[in-house]
Amino acid sequence: MVEVRVYDTIVIGGGPAGIAASIKAKELGLKVLLIENRGLLGGIPLQCVHPGFGLHYFKEDLTGTEFITRLLDKLHSHGVEYLLNAYVHSIDLVNPTEKIVNVVTRNGVKRLKTRTIIFATGARERHIFEINVLGNRPDGIYTAGEAQTLMDIYGVLPGKEVVVIGSGDVGMIMARRFALEGAKVKAVIELMPYPGGLMRNVVQCLQDYNIPLYLSHVVTKVIGKDRVEKVVVARVDENLKPIPGTEFEITCDTVIVAAGLVPYVELLEQIGVVMDPATRGPIVNDYLETTMPGLFVAGNALVINDLVDYAAEQGEWAAESAKYFIENNGIPTPESGWKKVVKGRNVRLVAPHYISCEKSVVIYARVSSPESNVVVQIPEIGLKMRMFKVRPAEMIRLALSRSILQKAKSFDRITLEVLPQ
Repeated sequence: MVEVRVYDTIVIGGGPAGIAASIKAKELGLKVLLIENRGLLGGIPLQCVHPGFGLHYFKEDLTGTEFITRLLDKLHSHGVEYLLNAYVHSIDLVNPTEKIVNVVTRNGVKRLKTRTIIFATGARERHIFEINVLGNRPDGIYTAGEAQTLMDIYGVLPGKEVVVIGSGDVGMIMARRFALEGAKVKAVIELMPYPGGLMRNVVQCLQDYNIPLYLSHVVTKVIGKDRVEKVVVARVDENLKPIPGTEFEITCDTVIVAAGLVPYVELLEQIGVVMDPATRGPIVNDYLETTMPGLFVAGNALVINDLVDYAAEQGEWAAESAKYFIENNGIPTPESGWKKVVKGRNVRLVAPHYISCEKSVVIYARVSSPESNVVVQIPEIGLKMRMFKVRPAEMIRLALSRSILQKAKSFDRITLEVLPQ
């Protein structure tokens, strides 16, 4: 049986961005439905028992579990309608102000009519097949998220002698998590010549626990019959290729793959939303609207965030944009046209990609390589911000007011660049 219901906005994804979007949409008076494919709301923070969450959003240092519990309490107190164990099969674009979300649930198929959609499906982990690790595929190979779920949701220790591939925040946090549970973390292996995560995690998760970090190294092979027995590691050259003769072995029974996240946007690709090769998420304007009118995106589905606070911030931003879309029957084209945000020197990615100069906006960016004593600047509006250090792992967040952006109305673009002082 097919059920048809009608909403102002449907939020897809029940993690921090989706929950924050749903709460804000409800506060703005929209009829909202939140859809989650798992059996519970909360997303990844549910299994993050470490601190470092909420400093910007709640102005407190919280664990991931505490952070998401606060959001969930607010969601329930607002009476937001939600569906669990609900799989979004497809989206039909009827016209710019009418969309159909086709959802498979345990109670049958639902065809949900809505004026706007907020897409907040988060990201997926890169797996070992994507990072060219050769050798056997025995038991004992996990992504960081899988290991975290086993340990912090189900109380299972996946192994006792561990090698972590990747020094992003998740990899370093999992290295510490294993050490705290009594496992021996033999090494964290990082391809790049610098750590992939926040500097505080290098200190608090690795150095404080005497866990070796091998920069400019790569795991080339996993060896083991039934269970992982060892890995082969090699140093890499400036082109990130293994250097012959530098190989050595590390015995271990567990390999944790923490090789980065990729926005989970396959559903958007199916309906033709234009993607940015740099972020691997959709191209958006300063309403977080994709190239499909009335379809907004937030959180790690937009760009991989370094802080969950930013994902929640983007969720609220998308909800406000949905409200604006409904009130104006669409997002009007700015009087002076959309301004492209151009990536200048040492800027690897940026979002949003277009701005109107008619509203205040937050720009998120990451650099290509680490530098010290730099100036982050946008010459078209006269913005200059001195920074002691910039690193690829840490987002640059620029909150720009409408009055400042008005200076760029006579330009067809603004340029974000990072220059030496």
